[in-house]
Amino acid sequence: MTDDERLPQPPTADIDLVTVLHALGDPVRMRLLLSYADGAEHSCDPRGLGLDHLHKSTVSHHMRVLREAGVTTTRVAGRNRFVSLRRADLDARFPGLLDALLASAPQSAAVADVGAGAVAAGA
Repeated sequence: MTDDERLPQPPTADIDLVTVLHALGDPVRMRLLLSYADGAEHSCDPRGLGLDHLHKSTVSHHMRVLREAGVTTTRVAGRNRFVSLRRADLDARFPGLLDALLASAPQSAAVADVGAGAVAAGA
């Protein structure tokens, strides 16, 4: 893979509503959605995403689920990965969906705490 390539993701026309909603049905992935909603690219470092209580492999899994569902895109630059929300693609496929999800999501750290509780419970 050369610099500045994208990891595999579905084309816009193939993004499926049920798959997107399933991907966002997890509190950790909703926390990631809230982070990515600022429109910027984010590194995969769990600390920068407020998920430092989770193992890096767990965070990577959640990022992969979002990417494969078509919610995010991942740019590869050398050994680094940068994730961003596919807002324009999702808005084109499902107008108003992201706005509704973001408006209804808790904006506090409580979303991340749910993920911590699941880890502590052995989930």
